[in-house]
Amino acid sequence: MPDPSIRAALADDDEDLALLDRLAWSTLHAVTPEPQPPYPPFFSERHRPDDCLVAELDRRVVGYVRLGFPTPLASNAHVRQIQGLAVADEARGRGVGRALIRAAVEEARRRGARRITLRVLGHNIAARKLYESEGFVVEGVMPEEFLLDGVYVDDISMGRPL
Repeated sequence: MPDPSIRAALADDDEDLALLDRLAWSTLHAVTPEPQPPYPPFFSERHRPDDCLVAELDRRVVGYVRLGFPTPLASNAHVRQIQGLAVADEARGRGVGRALIRAAVEEARRRGARRITLRVLGHNIAARKLYESEGFVVEGVMPEEFLLDGVYVDDISMGRPL
């Protein structure tokens, strides 16, 4: 099996990424309601194509990771935050998520960041294990921060130096 290729997102990826985002939606990782028509575009003023890396297998978009700033404050500009990660169901178990995490770490470093952070839901054990295996550590837990499908779920902050 070929390794996924990672590249910068293009404006032309909007439709593919929006569809992937809708298909990958789950309360395992999403705190927002399930998307309903009319669907918004993937890219916006807040998340532009240059904030996103795309994974491809066989020249098909199968995943993405979004990088952003945790706050708009200049005193926090040395930190980048993973603000979205999705992998198509058919591409899971093929190293796509790991490749995207590694690419995000390298991209954050290239952009001059000293740290990279993320938030993950407590019940998303597979994602937490992946992040831990890539050097992220738990830096904070907000107990029962979200109510998803009738269950209270912790919000976990993780981070690592670059």
